[in-house]
Amino acid sequence: MAAPRERAPFLGILPWPERQAIATALRTETVGGMVLLGAALVALIWANSPLGDVYEQIRDFHFGIPALGLDLSVGHWTADGLLAVFFLVAGIELKRELVVGELRTPATAALPVIAAVCGMAVPAALYAMTSALGGGNLDGWAVPMATDIAFALAVLAVISTHLPSALRAFLLTLAVVDDLGAILIIAVFFTSDLNFWALGGAFAGLGLFYLLQRFRVRGWWWYVPLGIAIWALMYNGGVHATVAGVAMGLILRTTRDKDENVSPAGRVSHLLHPFSAGVAVPLFALFAAGVSVSGPALAKVFTTPEPLGVVIGLVAGKVIGIFAGTYLAARFTKARLNPDLAWADVLGLSVLAGIGFTVALLVGELAFPGQETGEHVKAAVLIASLTAAAVAAVLLRRRNKIYRHLYEEETVDADHDGIPDIYQQDQTPDTAITSRN
Repeated sequence: MAAPRERAPFLGILPWPERQAIATALRTETVGGMVLLGAALVALIWANSPLGDVYEQIRDFHFGIPALGLDLSVGHWTADGLLAVFFLVAGIELKRELVVGELRTPATAALPVIAAVCGMAVPAALYAMTSALGGGNLDGWAVPMATDIAFALAVLAVISTHLPSALRAFLLTLAVVDDLGAILIIAVFFTSDLNFWALGGAFAGLGLFYLLQRFRVRGWWWYVPLGIAIWALMYNGGVHATVAGVAMGLILRTTRDKDENVSPAGRVSHLLHPFSAGVAVPLFALFAAGVSVSGPALAKVFTTPEPLGVVIGLVAGKVIGIFAGTYLAARFTKARLNPDLAWADVLGLSVLAGIGFTVALLVGELAFPGQETGEHVKAAVLIASLTAAAVAAVLLRRRNKIYRHLYEEETVDADHDGIPDIYQQDQTPDTAITSRN
């Protein structure tokens, strides 16, 4: 008689192959974006259910680390602590773009940088105008400025089967510059009383971090304690702690030595991306997106100047800013649009950039701490992001259909010309469309 099969313990550690498969999936934009969206939906359902009081009790429960001078609520731990990991990965991505990506030369960087700057300025201006005309508070001007990289790329990944790869590269570069602007705004405009001793310690720690990288010192036991100390000092210094994550990401080396298979930045990003996409960002969304979606609460989104300004800024401001900025840059400067892209593609991408989920929620919390207006602003971010995602899906799906038809026609033409199938199999949609043009 065969021995009974041993059962895996409930909530036990998964076998190594399964953990590897989950980590690999979380490194893709589609899965990461879906996990983020799922966490936000759970938060909305939970906060509006009979267990809404339990949600608030957990979110507001305080615990701390006395040795680091920290005593934060669960919500603040996710916003100030876990989200620092997300910004660390974002900082690495920005450094990669600056060193080996689209931002390494002014000629290639000009168009997405101008588009990103206009895509931040116009939403902020529309928010300020809407709020001022309605007699509202101008403190939330920065809420509609940032594009959510994970969410936007997830939507694009779901839609895109034949869209040019240049579209994703343009969106990624634009979102990275966009996030850099949001980080600078958080660092400059959303700081509490500064503790210069703590800030001095944080900058000294960053200097040591740089020297360790400069002299090729390896070993996580150097960097992990130092990174935690820098984060804690930055928080106690009065600057939002996520800035520490970005700073360390920018310091990490993105070029590899001859004896390295991957650079330190690439290794850290590979290790932390699954945690960022599968734990850090979803937990932040879980405790940031739990707002009331009752009829009266939703009505206030469109009748109160601050949340209405956020909706207009994200849905209309992003489209106007990014599309107009791209067109004007291509028209009046030496910058040129990638020949693989059409202006209809840029329009769809501009709408997609109106998804301002993670960073917009964070800035909303910083702009309206503990205020009822802050809850309405969060609801506005959710409504605007879902609206932008839906409209962009319609526009980009139409563009995807056009590119698919072009690819199919190119394949038929190749068949009629007698070109063997083996050559057609190596032809991607992008190269097919390019060769057709």
